[in-house]
Amino acid sequence: MKQTINISGMHCSSCAATIEKLLKKTAGITGVRVRFMTQTAVVEFDETKISLEKIEKLIKSAGYEAVK
Repeated sequence: MKQTINISGMHCSSCAATIEKLLKKTAGITGVRVRFMTQTAVVEFDETKISLEKIEKLIKSAGYEAVK
């Protein structure tokens, strides 16, 4: 599944890199691209291994907010 997630709280490209690094090392996530300029993350993941809610919680654990 491919999902675009809006993220608030990013202040620079380093913030985006932090989120991207965290998500890339998470089991079940097969691809991720976080963009500071658009305040979004495009995440490809295996729904049988990880849920969208879990991905949103990971983003929050890094100090950012997944916005719906």
